[in-house]
Amino acid sequence: MPADTPDVYDRAGLDNEIGYGDSPALIVVDLQQGFTDPSCPLGGDLTAVVERTNALLEAAHDADCPVIVTRVITTHPEAADLGTWVQKIPTLEVLSADSEWVEFDDRLDLRDGDHRLDKRQASAFHETELQSMLSAWGVDTLIVAGCTTSGCVRATAVDGCAHGFRVIVPEESVGDRLEEPHAANLFDIHAKYGDVKPVDEVCEYLHDA
Repeated sequence: MPADTPDVYDRAGLDNEIGYGDSPALIVVDLQQGFTDPSCPLGGDLTAVVERTNALLEAAHDADCPVIVTRVITTHPEAADLGTWVQKIPTLEVLSADSEWVEFDDRLDLRDGDHRLDKRQASAFHETELQSMLSAWGVDTLIVAGCTTSGCVRATAVDGCAHGFRVIVPEESVGDRLEEPHAANLFDIHAKYGDVKPVDEVCEYLHDA
């Protein structure tokens, strides 16, 4: 970062913390085989992210907090339902409904009562039922875990803020293919759209919610 970045951000009034609300939901973004298995063209080694996300899942389950897990999936020839996104990233075509790459990572401690949500764009809010579900549950705080930090996590965090939720991103439970975009986007999310917090702190909040 440039040497004058802190002054620039202070002057702009960025980097404030919004804090936690009273009614949280946990959303686990796209921890599916296509993104967590390095043998997939889209994938990387997100073992540590899965492990730390499991800590959040345990806390959410213990607290009877709603859990939503998302995946990117295409059901149309040539992934036409992904729109221009697949033109930008042609390898998204591997995420077809009959592929192993759309299966959730089997290391995740998911339960039958967790809500599975299919999506066709980066944000979990885009043309899905997520907003309706969260509103019906009276959620005011959205905890966003998963991957990738610079892609679908960021898009979901930005839209979560736009929809009026307090957005919390547990730092160790999100990941990316490279450290540079991961770090830069955590910095930017914390500055503008949500609070980036340690996983252990978020787990404690869930236990107390």
